[in-house]
Amino acid sequence: MHNIIITGASRGIGFAIAKELASANTNILISSFHNSKLLDEAKDILASKSNKVISFVGDMGNYEDVSAMFDLAIKEFGGVDIVINNAGISIVGLFQDMTPNEWQEIVNTNLTSVYNCCHFAVKDMLKRHSGKIINISSVWGLYGASCEVAYSATKGGINAFTKALAKELAPSNISVNAIACGAINTTMNGHLSDEEIEELSLEIPAGRFAEPEEVAILVRKIIESPNYLTGQVIQFDGGWI
Repeated sequence: MHNIIITGASRGIGFAIAKELASANTNILISSFHNSKLLDEAKDILASKSNKVISFVGDMGNYEDVSAMFDLAIKEFGGVDIVINNAGISIVGLFQDMTPNEWQEIVNTNLTSVYNCCHFAVKDMLKRHSGKIINISSVWGLYGASCEVAYSATKGGINAFTKALAKELAPSNISVNAIACGAINTTMNGHLSDEEIEELSLEIPAGRFAEPEEVAILVRKIIESPNYLTGQVIQFDGGWI
């Protein structure tokens, strides 16, 4: 039985991952901060597939909220074997127009959330010398994106965090990897017009955006891989960059 936490799982990539991993051999906790109604709907869908599903509404950038989430998971499941850090937001605009509050919000949601979740996950995983952490990142964390400076900075932080923590935890048989997503067909790209999506698709050698379900399949493949696969930032972008 695998006990799994997936953050930002009310929709998009997080929900697709939850659906891909749901089975009679999994217990899953899904979390969301702003979409409690969608989270309830996601829980109902997953309940028919997974051994046990629980939901948690909270801010992954808030240490106390994440502490409460892990307390709940450990109480209900007995431990946490797999953590998928997917919670994230994007703010598109010129850097000089970004306010300190906006900067802090994106750092907390995208990067501090990974610290918080890994902090509690590692404590639990070390007891068993076993575990897998997968961080959902972005190609912009590798190459940077104009008008998404803060987003790029947080994703770059996740990539470095992944590589460093993987080295620290490898002796304990705990793997840490990241997926650097390219253009994915989610609401995060909802600011793009149909024409912009078409133009961007032409820049991608694969000729299209990826679907969230494809990211989910890659997550499952990483979970199924030996723990010797660790410290990797896997670029999933259709050959784009």
